[in-house]
Amino acid sequence: MQNTKRSIPTLKDSGKFGKSYTRIPVGKKFGPTQTLRRLTILWVDNAGVPFVTSGFFCEARTLNGTRLATARFDAFGTAVFRTIGTPTSRTLVLRTFDEDGVIFRTRTVRSGISAFVFIG
Repeated sequence: MQNTKRSIPTLKDSGKFGKSYTRIPVGKKFGPTQTLRRLTILWVDNAGVPFVTSGFFCEARTLNGTRLATARFDAFGTAVFRTIGTPTSRTLVLRTFDEDGVIFRTRTVRSGISAFVFIG
């Protein structure tokens, strides 16, 4: 039996590095392959490296100050709000704290997001 699958040809870069690229078929529409179901927060330094955030937590509030949820950061700079689905339906005020309750950052983020990154 003959294989009817068409292979996607690769293109050779004519540059000095000789990288191979996969050719994307013309006219084919691509959509996202992965979505975040819950609001995800990352906390990284200026180089994009996650901080060690054990013991830190993040709080989400509405613009009028009503607390919606609190999420703990893991050791790799990530906090996931289990009760806030995405994309978010309202503007949120996000605040980060250390384990003693000392506030580090406050940011207001627009509605319609799935993730947010604190830089610095």
